[in-house]
Amino acid sequence: MSAPTAPPPTRSDPAPTPVRPGRVGELRELAKTTPGVLVVLTVALVLVSLLVGLFTALSVQSRAKTLDDLTARSGPLSIAAQDLYRSLSDADATANSAFLSQGLEPAEVRARYESDIAQASSALATAVAAREPADLADPDGALSVLSRELPVYTGLVETARANNRQGLPFGAAYQREASNLMREELLPAAQRLYTDETATLRDDQDSAAGLPIVEIVLGLGLLVLLFFAQRYLRRRTRRRLNVGLLVATGAAVVSLAWVLIATIGVMANVNASQENGSAQTDVLAQARIAALAARGDETLTLVARGSGAVFEEDYEKVRKVLVGDGGGGLLGQARRLATDDAVRNEVRAATDAERDWHEVHGQIRELDDNGDYLPAVDLTLGQDENGAAAKFDAVDNSLREAILTTQATFEDEVGQASNALTGTVIGVIVLALLAAAGAAAGIWQRLKEYR
Repeated sequence: MSAPTAPPPTRSDPAPTPVRPGRVGELRELAKTTPGVLVVLTVALVLVSLLVGLFTALSVQSRAKTLDDLTARSGPLSIAAQDLYRSLSDADATANSAFLSQGLEPAEVRARYESDIAQASSALATAVAAREPADLADPDGALSVLSRELPVYTGLVETARANNRQGLPFGAAYQREASNLMREELLPAAQRLYTDETATLRDDQDSAAGLPIVEIVLGLGLLVLLFFAQRYLRRRTRRRLNVGLLVATGAAVVSLAWVLIATIGVMANVNASQENGSAQTDVLAQARIAALAARGDETLTLVARGSGAVFEEDYEKVRKVLVGDGGGGLLGQARRLATDDAVRNEVRAATDAERDWHEVHGQIRELDDNGDYLPAVDLTLGQDENGAAAKFDAVDNSLREAILTTQATFEDEVGQASNALTGTVIGVIVLALLAAAGAAAGIWQRLKEYR
């Protein structure tokens, strides 16, 4: 009988060594405690306060830069483009008038032509200086065409003048060629430039008057975070007020209110600069340009000596644009848009003067059609107050005064808009620092209680 055998010994594994949590785990565990949450809130509030201040300051600074562009670039450039077109158009009409003088033109007519060319050259130089070199590289671009063809035009005018003073018949051909160059190349290029600069002006106005959505969202986001931080502290500490967080909240509220009030002021002024300034200036400038075109057609009809029917037809088309049917047209539109009594009175005076001018124009056409060429020329160029020159000048001067008034209004409103943002960037940054410091100090007071 065999002896009983003992069961084989069992191996017992050693107890596992406790694993210490890593750095991430420690932070995760700490974040579940009240002190950990307070630390996270402190970091979040400080960072958000500083980021809100930074982005709001940058947004306000961008708006201020747009206003500076309105004052220093797009506004003056749109005026320069307008002056360029007007000067070129008036130079052409004046050159045609000088040619009709049959020899040595009056000194005041010559002086007016030279002044127009000088003003056009100055306005062109202003436009060129404000553009990038790449903008001038396109040979078909407005500035390239103007820079290239303006000397050609003045050369043709001088050739026509020299032939006319010698009584040579070639002068009229040169004068018509110069006027065709003006109408087919120079004025369309000036019109494109004016359209581009006016569009840039409107874009800058729209940008400056835009709703401050970014500033509002950031400011409200900071206030929401401060609200939840204070509610958490109140529940955990059973204390209703935290001075530091109240200071931070007050700074955030003041910053948001400051930006909103300043921006609303900017929006009001920029909108006023458009409604009471640039929008009226645009229509008035178009009316003045149309009047100049009509004057050019009037004189070119006589320069053509019996073959100027096309210019008379163009005169009627341009006049229809100017006065329209039943008192409409550009002058009627300018009168409806006018928000200033001085502008309204000048437009009314221009309308009355244009009506008188058109009556004189009818007399000129009647004389010329009946073969009375020299009397027609005298009525066109004479300085008598009842002549076409005086009537046209009355229209042009009234529109010029109206434009000057609306331009002054534009500059005043944009200046007020810029003033509304004075100190806002610095104020926003200071308030952001105050909000960050207040939030950190307020929560630090509670953190010290857990030591």
